[in-house]
Amino acid sequence: MTLSPHITRRAALLGAAALPLAAASANPAFGAAEMMGAATATFNRVKLGRFEVTSLLAGTRTVPDPKSIFGLNATPDEFAKASEAANIPTDKAQFFFTPTVVNTGRKLVLFDTGLNASGITGALAAAGYAAEDIDTVVLTHMHGDHIGGLMNGGRPTFANADYVTGAAEFNAWDTTENEGFKNNVRPLADKMTMLNDGGTVTSGITAMAAFGHTPGHMAYRLESEGAQLVLGADFANHYVWSLAYPDWEVKFDRDKDMAARTRRKMLGMMAADKIPFIGYHMPFPALGYVEARGEGFHYVAASYQLLMG
Repeated sequence: MTLSPHITRRAALLGAAALPLAAASANPAFGAAEMMGAATATFNRVKLGRFEVTSLLAGTRTVPDPKSIFGLNATPDEFAKASEAANIPTDKAQFFFTPTVVNTGRKLVLFDTGLNASGITGALAAAGYAAEDIDTVVLTHMHGDHIGGLMNGGRPTFANADYVTGAAEFNAWDTTENEGFKNNVRPLADKMTMLNDGGTVTSGITAMAAFGHTPGHMAYRLESEGAQLVLGADFANHYVWSLAYPDWEVKFDRDKDMAARTRRKMLGMMAADKIPFIGYHMPFPALGYVEARGEGFHYVAASYQLLMG
């Protein structure tokens, strides 16, 4: 080996040793991590007095053309401007399906059951629960994404549970031949307690009439040691299009005028009293606060307020 008078043997050896490393780093496949796609957590647990409240992500999907669902009485330009101001697209929206478990210390209460049995049981397992642990299942209303997990292969998913729902809601659907209600809810009717506005599921959990989305849609107020939280279900279905514009009509609201009045009443109450809420379709973990803003309201996602008990 003949060296240039300006290159030492040591420098030459170091350079030769570096060549394999340089060649390896030039290969883009070397050391590259696999792309795994967008993801979010599957459960979120907070403290409310002596209660533990766990929101579950039982499913999520991207839905095209949200203007065909939200803001039916708004112009396309109004919808586009509202979306642009909130930095969200107008051509698609992300839907979240968020049942909630409340551990009162005496009972484990599940609110709504998602789209199907596998979704809710998987979400429960991720949060440390099993279907057989559930003492009571509360149905806020009878849309398929709330009752879809009640049955698993023709048998009750929650073998040890009793059931609670609104009397007006059950009666309204019981006069129909809706397949979801017929297959999932009717078989459980003899184990079901019917509540009216102000009725009690168990100590600290009270029904709140929130009609309009469906004929007997219910929200529920949780209260423990003076701390409160509202399980709002579907009184509002989007954190911008339903809160900032509570009078905008929503495709899935059965009585659109009543649904708008319910939104304004509940949002006004929560903003005035600074009560947090979990909304079934809010961005996961679906927990936030309401602020009055202009003619509407503003959604503020919770941070650490309920992590400290």
